Amino acid sequence: MKRFLCFCMMLFSLTCLNSLAQVDEATMAKRENRKNLVIREWNTDPKSKTRWLDRVTTYDAQGRKVEEIEYTKVGQKWRETFEYGTNDRISKDVLYNEKDKVVQVRKYEYNADGTKRKQFNYAPNGKLETVKVFEYSSAR
Repeated sequence: MKRFLCFCMMLFSLTCLNSLAQVDEATMAKRENRKNLVIREWNTDPKSKTRWLDRVTTYDAQGRKVEEIEYTKVGQKWRETFEYGTNDRISKDVLYNEKDKVVQVRKYEYNADGTKRKQFNYAPNGKLETVKVFEYSSAR
Protein backbone atom coordinates (compact mmCIF):
# COMPACT_ATOMS: atom_id res chain seq x y z
CA MET A 1 0.00 0.00 0.00
CA LYS A 2 2.83 2.39 0.89
CA ARG A 3 4.46 1.76 -2.48
CA PHE A 4 1.20 2.46 -4.27
CA LEU A 5 0.72 5.75 -2.39
CA CYS A 6 4.30 6.81 -3.13
CA PHE A 7 3.78 5.95 -6.79
CA CYS A 8 0.53 7.98 -6.88
CA MET A 9 2.18 10.97 -5.20
CA MET A 10 5.10 10.82 -7.64
CA LEU A 11 2.71 10.57 -10.61
CA PHE A 12 0.66 13.51 -9.30
CA SER A 13 3.82 15.61 -8.85
CA LEU A 14 5.00 14.85 -12.38
CA THR A 15 1.57 15.68 -13.79
CA CYS A 16 1.58 19.03 -11.96
CA LEU A 17 5.08 19.86 -13.17
CA ASN A 18 4.14 18.89 -16.72
CA SER A 19 1.05 21.13 -16.67
CA LEU A 20 3.12 24.02 -15.35
CA ALA A 21 5.52 23.70 -18.26
CA GLN A 22 2.84 23.68 -20.94
CA VAL A 23 0.43 26.26 -22.23
CA ASP A 24 -2.89 25.10 -23.70
CA GLU A 25 -3.27 24.47 -27.45
CA ALA A 26 -5.54 27.48 -28.05
CA THR A 27 -2.93 29.81 -26.56
CA MET A 28 -0.19 28.19 -28.64
CA ALA A 29 -2.27 28.62 -31.82
CA LYS A 30 -2.79 32.32 -31.07
CA ARG A 31 0.93 32.73 -30.41
CA GLU A 32 1.81 31.06 -33.70
CA ASN A 33 -0.11 33.77 -35.55
CA ARG A 34 1.46 36.59 -33.51
CA LYS A 35 5.17 35.79 -33.91
CA ASN A 36 7.11 39.08 -34.21
CA LEU A 37 3.84 40.95 -34.78
CA VAL A 38 3.39 44.65 -34.06
CA ILE A 39 -0.19 45.95 -33.94
CA ARG A 40 -0.77 49.70 -34.26
CA GLU A 41 -4.21 51.10 -33.46
CA TRP A 42 -5.14 54.55 -34.74
CA ASN A 43 -7.80 57.04 -33.65
CA THR A 44 -9.30 59.79 -35.81
CA ASP A 45 -11.11 62.87 -34.57
CA PRO A 46 -14.37 63.01 -36.59
CA LYS A 47 -14.44 66.82 -36.70
CA SER A 48 -10.86 67.75 -37.49
CA LYS A 49 -9.97 64.43 -39.17
CA THR A 50 -6.78 64.50 -37.11
CA ARG A 51 -5.31 61.02 -36.77
CA TRP A 52 -3.14 59.86 -33.87
CA LEU A 53 -1.57 56.66 -32.68
CA ASP A 54 -3.73 55.13 -29.93
CA ARG A 55 -1.96 51.89 -28.95
CA VAL A 56 0.97 49.71 -30.00
CA THR A 57 1.20 46.05 -28.99
CA THR A 58 4.40 44.11 -29.68
CA TYR A 59 4.87 40.32 -29.68
CA ASP A 60 8.14 38.38 -29.57
CA ALA A 61 9.45 35.53 -31.77
CA GLN A 62 7.39 33.06 -29.69
CA GLY A 63 4.19 35.09 -30.23
CA ARG A 64 4.01 36.31 -26.63
CA LYS A 65 2.96 39.88 -25.84
CA VAL A 66 6.07 41.69 -24.60
CA GLU A 67 4.99 45.34 -24.65
CA GLU A 68 1.87 47.45 -24.86
CA ILE A 69 1.86 51.25 -25.12
CA GLU A 70 -1.20 53.50 -24.85
CA TYR A 71 -1.05 57.00 -26.34
CA THR A 72 -3.08 60.19 -26.17
CA LYS A 73 -3.10 62.97 -28.76
CA VAL A 74 -0.07 64.51 -27.07
CA GLY A 75 2.08 61.43 -26.38
CA GLN A 76 2.52 58.32 -24.30
CA LYS A 77 -0.11 57.74 -21.61
CA TRP A 78 1.38 54.52 -20.20
CA ARG A 79 3.53 51.54 -21.17
CA GLU A 80 3.54 47.97 -19.89
CA THR A 81 6.18 45.30 -20.43
CA PHE A 82 5.77 41.56 -19.90
CA GLU A 83 8.32 38.90 -18.91
CA TYR A 84 7.76 35.16 -19.10
CA GLY A 85 8.97 32.44 -16.75
CA THR A 86 10.06 28.89 -17.37
CA ASN A 87 6.39 27.86 -17.35
CA ASP A 88 5.88 30.14 -20.41
CA ARG A 89 3.34 32.23 -18.53
CA ILE A 90 3.71 35.87 -17.53
CA SER A 91 5.97 35.93 -14.48
CA LYS A 92 6.29 39.70 -14.22
CA ASP A 93 4.87 42.84 -15.76
CA VAL A 94 6.04 46.39 -15.27
CA LEU A 95 3.80 49.44 -15.66
CA TYR A 96 5.34 52.80 -16.65
CA ASN A 97 3.77 56.27 -16.61
CA GLU A 98 3.73 58.92 -19.34
CA LYS A 99 7.31 59.91 -18.44
CA ASP A 100 8.43 56.27 -18.79
CA LYS A 101 9.04 55.94 -15.04
CA VAL A 102 8.12 52.69 -13.28
CA VAL A 103 4.78 52.98 -11.47
CA GLN A 104 4.19 49.37 -10.43
CA VAL A 105 5.72 45.92 -10.75
CA ARG A 106 3.56 42.78 -10.59
CA LYS A 107 4.82 39.22 -10.20
CA TYR A 108 2.69 36.11 -10.51
CA GLU A 109 2.39 32.56 -9.19
CA TYR A 110 0.21 29.96 -10.91
CA ASN A 111 -1.75 26.88 -9.90
CA ALA A 112 -0.93 23.51 -11.47
CA ASP A 113 -3.75 24.00 -14.01
CA GLY A 114 -2.26 27.31 -15.23
CA THR A 115 -4.70 29.65 -13.47
CA LYS A 116 -3.26 32.53 -11.46
CA ARG A 117 -2.77 31.75 -7.79
CA LYS A 118 -1.19 34.97 -6.48
CA GLN A 119 -0.25 38.41 -7.74
CA PHE A 120 2.42 40.36 -5.85
CA ASN A 121 2.22 44.15 -6.32
CA TYR A 122 5.41 46.14 -5.76
CA ALA A 123 6.13 49.86 -5.58
CA PRO A 124 8.79 51.31 -7.91
CA ASN A 125 11.33 51.06 -5.06
CA GLY A 126 10.77 47.28 -4.84
CA LYS A 127 8.70 47.33 -1.65
CA LEU A 128 5.85 44.80 -1.59
CA GLU A 129 2.58 46.75 -1.38
CA THR A 130 -0.15 44.12 -1.68
CA VAL A 131 -0.73 40.45 -2.46
CA LYS A 132 -3.81 39.46 -4.45
CA VAL A 133 -5.03 35.88 -4.08
CA PHE A 134 -7.19 34.34 -6.82
CA GLU A 135 -9.99 32.00 -5.77
CA TYR A 136 -11.93 29.94 -8.29
CA SER A 137 -15.36 28.41 -7.75
CA SER A 138 -18.23 27.47 -9.99
CA ALA A 139 -21.42 29.51 -9.85
CA ARG A 140 -24.09 27.11 -8.67
